[in-house]
Amino acid sequence: MLNQPHHLRYPTALTSSLTILHLLAPAPVGGLETVVATLAAAQRRAGHSVIVAPTLSGPGDGWNFTASLEHADVELVPLIVSRRGYLRELSLIRGLCRSRSVNIVHTHGYRSDIVGGHAGHESKIPVVTTVHGFTGGGLKNRAYEALQRFVFRRFDAVVAVSRPQADQLRASGVSDQRLHIIPNALAQHSAPLDRAAARRALDLPPNGLLAGWVGRVSREKGVDVFIDAVASIGDRIIQGVILGDGPERATEQARASSVAPGRFLWLGPIPDAARYFAAFDLFVLSSRTEGLPMVLLEAMDAGTPIVTTRVGGIPDLLSQAEGILVPPDDPGALAAGVRAALDDRPAAAARARAAQLRQRAEFDVGPWSDRYEALYRTLIARSSRAGARS
Repeated sequence: MLNQPHHLRYPTALTSSLTILHLLAPAPVGGLETVVATLAAAQRRAGHSVIVAPTLSGPGDGWNFTASLEHADVELVPLIVSRRGYLRELSLIRGLCRSRSVNIVHTHGYRSDIVGGHAGHESKIPVVTTVHGFTGGGLKNRAYEALQRFVFRRFDAVVAVSRPQADQLRASGVSDQRLHIIPNALAQHSAPLDRAAARRALDLPPNGLLAGWVGRVSREKGVDVFIDAVASIGDRIIQGVILGDGPERATEQARASSVAPGRFLWLGPIPDAARYFAAFDLFVLSSRTEGLPMVLLEAMDAGTPIVTTRVGGIPDLLSQAEGILVPPDDPGALAAGVRAALDDRPAAAARARAAQLRQRAEFDVGPWSDRYEALYRTLIARSSRAGARS
């Protein structure tokens, strides 16, 4: 059986505050960055000292992520190092652990898992990682992910965001003693825009059908499947709107212009994209692989009808009563899902309302943050007992 940290309860008022160090190397857009910003802000509201230390290696790195923390009242300490400045990064993290009396090191993503995890172990501080998903991709990336899975065996806690992901981690050698499942959560947005305002803000057509796609433009996210699906719908005029950036953007943008001229609008990375979901008649997630995608939680919270592939933890997040789920890597099935949502708008709206209610009932920030705190305190207590015995 997996350890279930959410069964542990520690009344916040009766416990001392913690100093928590979050480490990541932020991408321009992505769910990992949203998770870290949301969790750090929730932990600060709970009275903890929270340090977020992003590794930045070039001009413009992390600008979207750091902007998301502007009003979070957390301490932001950028680690400015070269792309391969791992020893410098290690030294900076060790210095932070020592100078700030850090209680927990929490890493996110393979670079921070490898470098930050090592720094935490050297500093004799409990180390937690949240595994946001594996992308596969080229040989270099697969090698990094293999190393990442190997170092997980030394972590004090490895958090999976879904049961399928936990199964993968167990198969790669992470023991049940270290493995925990804590699904992601979402803070409700304070200033979402309505349909007309969102379309104006994004400079989108005020009328007409728009299918929205939001995320990192990379193979595992399946933007090519989205393009092929929308391009195949010839019995009505529907445009695809793509918010995001990534290594596949130039290739897929050129291909989209070739196969369906004028059908796709590429808006690039949009800060705080969740504000604009009302602009879409439906939200489409076409991923080949996922953990538990934050962008899907955002679409659920916005009340936007959803068509998504059935991968990773998505079936645990969304049922057929709350969205349309289709097989991955199948443009025909995705197109059929889009048509079904558009052909019966009342049914699509009812599913969207059900998804919104489920998101707010089951994936709220307060209980989610409490689960992490309970896990942290368990590890700290275990570390203290081990230190006393040595």
